[in-house]
Amino acid sequence: MSIREAAGIDGTSIVYRVTGSEDARPLVLLHGWAQSLDCWGDRVLDALAQRYRVIAVDLRGHGYSGAPETGYDDSKVWAGDVAAVLAAESVDSGAVLLGWSYGGLVICDYLAECGVDAVAGLVLVGAITSIGPGQKGGRVGSAMREAIPAAMSEEAGEAIRALGSFGTALTGQADGKGAQSQALFGASLSTRPRVRAAMFDRAVGHDELLAGLDLPVLVLHGTSDTVVDVSAARHAVDLLPRATASFWEGCNHGPFVEDPERFVSEVGAFIDALG
Repeated sequence: MSIREAAGIDGTSIVYRVTGSEDARPLVLLHGWAQSLDCWGDRVLDALAQRYRVIAVDLRGHGYSGAPETGYDDSKVWAGDVAAVLAAESVDSGAVLLGWSYGGLVICDYLAECGVDAVAGLVLVGAITSIGPGQKGGRVGSAMREAIPAAMSEEAGEAIRALGSFGTALTGQADGKGAQSQALFGASLSTRPRVRAAMFDRAVGHDELLAGLDLPVLVLHGTSDTVVDVSAARHAVDLLPRATASFWEGCNHGPFVEDPERFVSEVGAFIDALG
């Protein structure tokens, strides 16, 4: 395992962790809103690293990456962060980009600005692909609607209550997830309130991009997702020319938390089918 750093187009430090063989296919993991590269859990990261060169990124404003005052509303900036990591790792072809939740939007930002030359396929997990009023690819679920705007508050008690209201949205109802649930909750709280707010202070639609995207895409989404509504995934599947859909019955917002083995199996099967 190696902790590395790249610089975004505005100079922001983007920290990421690399595991697995340097000769294996690059798999770039982009986490969701108010999370970090640790969200995937060691079980998933270790299993994926046995087969791929796993590059798990802390998005700007999250984890150990820099948190500038501005730039969160700019697709070019988000695209530049992904491009900087790929360049730092000398990845110019064959990469698979996997985005969870907000990470799916960041992937779309990258593709819109930088194209597909470095990319062999995409995995969208509980993901949004657009954001803003009326964007079908950005429709959120009941837990997220209930948490906004209090989840962006600088008042500690208000933010804790709002983020706590997510409850089992990220981990599901399965027993034995208490420690991981606390870790995810901790990551949300440690993300600066101004960053939590700025992430939603933008409007961008990527429907045209998706409709013209000539890449294999695995769309993986829980049917009971209360953070990103399952209709956002169905919208993406309808638009994407080469989509493979995997809807997990009864699963909430964190499929890789609820069933790590199934997650690794499905992601692995998709990647290996790319050839």
